[in-house]
Amino acid sequence: MERFSKREGYAGNEAEIVIREDAPNSLRSYIVQTLYALGFTPKQIRPLICQVLRVAPDENNWTEYPNIDTEIRELVLYCDWYKVYDIIEALSQILPPLKRVDFSSEINDFFLENGIGWKLENGKVIFRGDNQFENKLKEAKAIVIQYGYGTAKHEISEAINDLSKKPNPDKTGAIQHSLACLECIAREVVGNRKQTLGELIKQNRAVVPSPLDIVIEKIWGFSSEQGRHLREGGEPDFDEVELLVGLSLSLSAYLAKKKGKINGI
Repeated sequence: MERFSKREGYAGNEAEIVIREDAPNSLRSYIVQTLYALGFTPKQIRPLICQVLRVAPDENNWTEYPNIDTEIRELVLYCDWYKVYDIIEALSQILPPLKRVDFSSEINDFFLENGIGWKLENGKVIFRGDNQFENKLKEAKAIVIQYGYGTAKHEISEAINDLSKKPNPDKTGAIQHSLACLECIAREVVGNRKQTLGELIKQNRAVVPSPLDIVIEKIWGFSSEQGRHLREGGEPDFDEVELLVGLSLSLSAYLAKKKGKINGI
């Protein structure tokens, strides 16, 4: 059931994202707390937690409180940070439909209010950017679907999947896929399915208003340096990757809409 604060628009503001490669103790405790609130007992929870963590239940613990409850909390509290998100995924996937919705809502609200850069979507914990990034992502997905760019949609999904890999995101993979999305659509707009994105822009300056042609050239050059021909010790940081993926999504959406208008769609 939706709470009063959320229903009436008083819910807390989204916090700045400050946590990605970590699972704070507050989140670990909240997972167990939420499961109890949904009506689950320690005996029901323990087998799944043990399965995900690949440990055997403590046979000496028989009573639910405090023994099994303590065992569960300690397992979740002391496991590797990325295993916490494995636990969240596993729980989401086995919950009954209505409880799955409530669980996802609670976990996602916790992520938002505590600056955790992940979101639980369709049973998977995936990368979450700030509001601006998320809006770009939604718009780009909707537009490429609307105009029938199946390959571009796949590249967007792969970029997000690469950013979502735990414990180490595939940052170069995310760059490659986001630029592949942009390249795919640019080829359709120009009518040349063989040239690279860099070549397309150099030979078709009018495809985007100036100075966006320069912007595309620059991010293509950056992706060539960082995404495809990575130098030793030259891996981009997460903020750079998020910026490039966001730019690629925005430009992809722009070109897809432009092509749609040209075709009268």
